[in-house]
Amino acid sequence: MEKKEAKVIHPILTDKHREFGKRVREFAEKELAPHADEWESRQEFPISLFQRFAELGFLGIRYPREYAGQNLDFLHSVLLSEELAYSTMGGITTAVTVQNEMVGPPIFKFGTEEHRQKFVVPMNRGQKIGALGITEPQAGSDVAAIQTSAKKNGNHWVLNGEKIFITNGFRADLVLVVARTSLEKGYRGMSLFLVESGTKGFTREKLDKVTMYCADVGRLYFKNCSVPAENMVGEEGRGFYNIMWELQGERIAGSANAVGRAQAAFEAALKYAQARIQFGKRIADFQVTQHKLADMATRIDAARQYVYYVAWLFENGAYPVKEISIAKLLAAQAASSVSDDALQIHGGPGLLMTSSAQRFWRDARLSRIGGGTDEIQKEIIARALIPKK
Repeated sequence: MEKKEAKVIHPILTDKHREFGKRVREFAEKELAPHADEWESRQEFPISLFQRFAELGFLGIRYPREYAGQNLDFLHSVLLSEELAYSTMGGITTAVTVQNEMVGPPIFKFGTEEHRQKFVVPMNRGQKIGALGITEPQAGSDVAAIQTSAKKNGNHWVLNGEKIFITNGFRADLVLVVARTSLEKGYRGMSLFLVESGTKGFTREKLDKVTMYCADVGRLYFKNCSVPAENMVGEEGRGFYNIMWELQGERIAGSANAVGRAQAAFEAALKYAQARIQFGKRIADFQVTQHKLADMATRIDAARQYVYYVAWLFENGAYPVKEISIAKLLAAQAASSVSDDALQIHGGPGLLMTSSAQRFWRDARLSRIGGGTDEIQKEIIARALIPKK
């Protein structure tokens, strides 16, 4: 009797999780992927997509229903980030992740009820787009080096400075900005502010980049930009701590996104290898290709298992900083390596701008930089391993 391979069911995921992931993948393949060439060429996806995501229940994943949320757990967010990779456009996944896991959570957790109603609810409905303003020209990995300032002036705060590489930044309706409210207190002198589109003194420009073509990535300028005092999120001086809390969820979602891109790139390469004929046989029949595919599959599975485990820890109340950095490092390097191998398998056709292989390859490279570079993750891991003297 022929032995059939048993279907692998991950112990952390429930049937509800798997059904959700299936819905996301079907949406990505049917409603997003067919537009990849057009949207990547335009370097922009339709802004109406945010409302489509809301209609499908893909925004506000972890918020209560009274805040237009889906009342789902963090693993659903992880699956959303992973399965959206089948759109073949990393820019869309990044834009949605910023909305769901980077901007909304700190506003909801540290902000007021007025903030939740004015900003979080419309974001969850796809009516407003959010961006997170941390990185500056001279302060990327070193968040404590941020120089954008905020000075109190009556019942307003006046912001001066600039931010760069801000996803959703050019089209955002609101930006959660990290700024210094005290120069003397170092990282204890940072606070969070909500700056709304149209605020006087707030201007921006769209950046051209080698990755995430269809993502809106902007450079933001604040010149005597006056925001109401009530737009401060959380306590004055707690901005650094609050944004460090936010980064952990962001890094897990980013890790899942990297795993998804690696899986989609692998599947495209596997399909191509079985169709491409060279020297009279499929390139999938050459041992060099088989071993390459085996290595790719191994890296992906190892990264996915660890990302799921860390997401489960996070969902169950842990704050596993070291493990989150391990997950991000593992997933980012897997995505970069796998997408490079996938491009190699495709050969010349993979270099065409209409090929998904080159998109996976370009987009995967961001994983090792955005949300904390490989080097920063290694520093975090090393600090956890080596006791202080």
